[in-house]
Amino acid sequence: MPLSSMAIGIDIGGTNLRAARISGTGEILDRVSEKSAPDPELVLSRIAEMVRRLDSPEVAAIGIGVPGRVDARRRAVLSGGYVNLASVSLAQRLESTAGKPVVIDNDCNMALIAEMAVGAARGHENIAMFTIGTGIGGAVAQDRRIVRGNGTAGQLGHIAVDISGEACVCGRRGCVETTSSGTALGRHIARAGLGPDVSVDQLFARDAGGDTLARGILEAWAKPLRAAIDTAVAMFDPDLVLLGGGLGLAAHRALARAPALAPWYQCPVEPAQLGDDAGVIGAGLQALAAQATVTQASPASLPSAPLNPGRRTVAGRRAVPGRRAVLVNGIPASGKSTVSRGIAERMGWPLLTLDTIKNPFLEALGGGDREFNRTLGRASYQAIWSVVGEAPAGTIFVIDAWFGFQPRQVLEDHLQRAGVEQTAEIWCHAPGEVLAERYRARLDQRPAGHPGAAYIPELIELAKRAEPLRRGPLFDVDTTKPIAFDAITQWLQAMIVADT
Repeated sequence: MPLSSMAIGIDIGGTNLRAARISGTGEILDRVSEKSAPDPELVLSRIAEMVRRLDSPEVAAIGIGVPGRVDARRRAVLSGGYVNLASVSLAQRLESTAGKPVVIDNDCNMALIAEMAVGAARGHENIAMFTIGTGIGGAVAQDRRIVRGNGTAGQLGHIAVDISGEACVCGRRGCVETTSSGTALGRHIARAGLGPDVSVDQLFARDAGGDTLARGILEAWAKPLRAAIDTAVAMFDPDLVLLGGGLGLAAHRALARAPALAPWYQCPVEPAQLGDDAGVIGAGLQALAAQATVTQASPASLPSAPLNPGRRTVAGRRAVPGRRAVLVNGIPASGKSTVSRGIAERMGWPLLTLDTIKNPFLEALGGGDREFNRTLGRASYQAIWSVVGEAPAGTIFVIDAWFGFQPRQVLEDHLQRAGVEQTAEIWCHAPGEVLAERYRARLDQRPAGHPGAAYIPELIELAKRAEPLRRGPLFDVDTTKPIAFDAITQWLQAMIVADT
């Protein structure tokens, strides 16, 4: 894995403190956890110890998801709920202890960032998310950017559902956090006369067996949450509402007892996919993205090439940057040509494709058999990396190819010889039947020498086993859906320099 392509993500909860070392693609590489505490100094001490256990030379930055109101721009905790860290300079003190840059944000914002990157919100543009745990967190994304307002927008857990209800830690009454959080579920259970050891799964089992007491508890828990969701949908008009956190899946199941009633304000409500891992993944990815932004914003970077910043040395001087490559990967007919052209047009980066180099030779030579086509493909692949190696240092290329047609080591050797120090991968895919239809439709447009209709069964089988390289940051593109070029370019702006 390239140097400095990792971050430590930390999720501060009312019950547990979680931390993990995160790769640039959102993979959890190692993890630790501790019990949470109401004492902010004790929480800070435990976080510092978890960072010490996870730290390594490859870790570039640290991200922390904090419950309550957080001004991410100023790195300030303004207030907390069950864990209130407003009295400690969290980011500054941990930065001093760990010696790594620290970013902080609301814990639900971090979770939504993870779900957009590698979870249930991939491919969606406008999302509202509730995280159901000890309390209820909230986050909103518009055009895949977190909505912040003056600094702390998105506190969906404090939507009022009963103005005469329970007192909330925010100072008001009847917030949905007081009725539909994990803590509130415990109160509903106690008020019904059941013991504290009754779990939500047991409630569902009792409800299925006709237990009206259990049904009443679930309805009391779910109906205020439904009202809060309907309010959020009316306010933000998202294309998806996610329910995350430790009780997100259970809350989604309980909503069956509280169907939506407002026909004007309809939106799919789905459980998040990443569970308790969302917070640490999002925090790690946000830390890497922040480091990339800092690098881009440096005054020493060239005005004509904002994504070609110099590499900072220990003394603060700048070294000459290496070349970079966006690997647009996918099997034939996967849509990678459309994606690569779209990226090149929007980013202004040179595009190199196998077919651009190979097809003129096929036309001039009058085609050939399949073995000749393969030989020419390997030569064209070598030509691409020869061109990259001759380019000025700092150039970013878009490379369109099916990188699985040769052994992985061939690519690594080409990258090394071409002086490519960083890659990001765009993985294009579609079901085999869709690829077959696309390939069949283009048979008469391809020069002689390309495989014909007899290749289609092989293509369908290839689609079942083809995998991305997973070399560096990875962006997944299902080309049966409209291609979200804005999301791709924003991701590239954040990730293509995350390893520098």
